[in-house]
Amino acid sequence: MGDWQTLMARDGHTFNAYFAAPAGHARGAVVILQEIFGVNEHIRAVADQYAAAGYVAIAPALYDRIGHDITTGYSPEDVRRARGYLAQLKNEDALKDIAAAVNVVRHAGRVALIGYCLGGKLAWLGARTLPVNAAVGYYVSRIGEHLDGIPAVPMLLHFGERDANIPLADVEKARALFPQGVFHIYPADHGFNCDMRGSYDAASARLAFERTLAFLHEHIG
Repeated sequence: MGDWQTLMARDGHTFNAYFAAPAGHARGAVVILQEIFGVNEHIRAVADQYAAAGYVAIAPALYDRIGHDITTGYSPEDVRRARGYLAQLKNEDALKDIAAAVNVVRHAGRVALIGYCLGGKLAWLGARTLPVNAAVGYYVSRIGEHLDGIPAVPMLLHFGERDANIPLADVEKARALFPQGVFHIYPADHGFNCDMRGSYDAASARLAFERTLAFLHEHIG
């Protein structure tokens, strides 16, 4: 189990971040980037999962620029509320907070971004400019709208072939633009990694995690 810390971005904004440390020597660090539902129970569990695998893990609460302690579940009403929060979040502000989280965990060694949906998009954008060593994106939201640049570091990307939110045509455009990236397509829907959602696919989630760990071992430690 981790705990909460208070961080400050370079523009003076203070925000919370969930922090989880490994039991022994750290292999490196990962910055876990939330879905549209905030740093909720699932995202905190993901951070704990990577800490158990040997990484210092931090999950910045990106919605703190809108209001503190904003999290939701996955009901239709929760989705509606989460989309309202998302509409208020600016990519450039989120990246400031992510940069602050990167700086906080840099003492652990090399750093990777790992993002889910909204967080996947921010990992894709952050991998272009932030001082990280690698990035991982799960079902990268609106990737087709962000093909004006490519990551400057190694990046692993996971997508579901049944994901109506992310057309596979957009994934193929990204692959063509970024051939050095590692792309995997799973027989799954959007959100397949989250065991709190109806779209959870245990086999795909397990395989994606195994591939992510192998990628981290190669590029982070």
